[in-house]
Amino acid sequence: MKIVGIDLGTTFSALAALNTIGKPEIVPNAEGERITPSAICFDEDDAQIIRVGVEAINSRYINPARCIRWVKRNMGDSDFGVDIDGHTYNAAELSSLILKKLKQDASVDGPVKDVVISVPAHFDEVRRKATMDAGKLAGLNVIGIVNEPVAAALYYATTRPVSGKVLVYDLGGGTFDVTIMEVCGQDIKILCSQGDHALGGVDFDKKIIEFFEKAYLDKFKTPLIDSQQMRAKYEDQAEDVKKTLSRRPSAKTMLYGPGGSMAIEIQRQDFEKAIAPLITRTGMMIEVALEEASLKAGDISKVLLVGGSTRIPLVTAKLKEIFGVEPETAVNVDEAVALGAAVHAGLCMMRNNPASVPAGIAGGLRSIKLTDVCNHSYGTICARTDDKTGKRFAQNYIILKKNTPLPCELSRIFYTVSDNQRQLDITITQGEDADPDYVNVIATEVFKLPPGRGANRPVKVTYSYDVNQRMHCAFEDVDSGSRLDVELTLDKDAQATASKNENLAALNVQ
Repeated sequence: MKIVGIDLGTTFSALAALNTIGKPEIVPNAEGERITPSAICFDEDDAQIIRVGVEAINSRYINPARCIRWVKRNMGDSDFGVDIDGHTYNAAELSSLILKKLKQDASVDGPVKDVVISVPAHFDEVRRKATMDAGKLAGLNVIGIVNEPVAAALYYATTRPVSGKVLVYDLGGGTFDVTIMEVCGQDIKILCSQGDHALGGVDFDKKIIEFFEKAYLDKFKTPLIDSQQMRAKYEDQAEDVKKTLSRRPSAKTMLYGPGGSMAIEIQRQDFEKAIAPLITRTGMMIEVALEEASLKAGDISKVLLVGGSTRIPLVTAKLKEIFGVEPETAVNVDEAVALGAAVHAGLCMMRNNPASVPAGIAGGLRSIKLTDVCNHSYGTICARTDDKTGKRFAQNYIILKKNTPLPCELSRIFYTVSDNQRQLDITITQGEDADPDYVNVIATEVFKLPPGRGANRPVKVTYSYDVNQRMHCAFEDVDSGSRLDVELTLDKDAQATASKNENLAALNVQ
């Protein structure tokens, strides 16, 4: 039995498994690489063939309309879809193809079934559910979800002696997270997280493309990019220039466009000036996280870097400016999340089915303790009465507060508002505001009530969140004992899709 963790990334993904003594190891893909580009390409001649990874990246130059990247940024977005051969693929379906490739490549020496998949710490409930949907569509049993910086910290704390307040700065290809935790050896307590699902290396690449376009337009008075193929080419070229600027003070490259060719040299200082507002945004989130944890910058004993975009020198300079110490890159920034996710998968198996965990693995995990927290507040919309006017108004009432340690369960009593009320329109919310207009509605249900009762009868609402990032909500009519349970672990529409979508299951992922 393999115990597996997957880092489902915006630009790259990776899979790790625990070895016989409970240590995580990256499982190379079929091409022998330790990370796989999160890119998908649908074959032009045979719609049943899908290329994932390096082949998909290279195929973008031939037919970019059939190639998709950066799907993770659209995870959980109901308005997102890619039309291929009469089928509209949502983000969960596309992500499942990446997961299917990782699963197939890692199954050479044994099947892969039970997994933990990582998500950005700031992912809301809808995006977390969509990630689990993707796993199910790929034929995986998702036993848990782990926040990316938590996974990185798990791996970090199990490979190095650590103590004190640790800040994990996770800047990847498409998302950013900052998480603060208290670590004592292998005892890890998460304090809080902040993040942005639309901030990462892709945005830095766009700044470099802007340099390309401006220089070319200035010289030839004509646009550089006039097709999807050209844009795909310069997206990759911009990424190469960005990597060079992380090692050298300048980078030279050639531009080939409709007006002719030209050489361009970009200085690191100009690049840093262009991305400075984006790096400043990460600094603002650090300040918010410190405030939430009731800490100052001087209270942080270590800053741990995670994610490929942390190789940019400006990132290190910004963090040194804030904390007065050099951030640490003691772990592989590209692999730490997958390795930690495998450790988290082992911990999940130890909790849920300890008898199934081999003795060697159990021995390697027994001393690890992790206390995670809710990364958002969860509530319900209720009717409140204004003390001055006596009029009712809608309010978002928070039941589970952000940063509550997991597992947790809290109950509150609400009351019906009218005589002979026959139903409650249940709304489950996610967000920090009392105003319903400023929170996300993540589920709605109708709760039927018995007839013939007066107003102000009690309804007990219970929210619980477990250590595997699974939420459960229960609404109970106290008088009759009638109960409505709402599970927020897998989207109902996605379950239907998974069961009926034979086309997706039949696709040959290469």
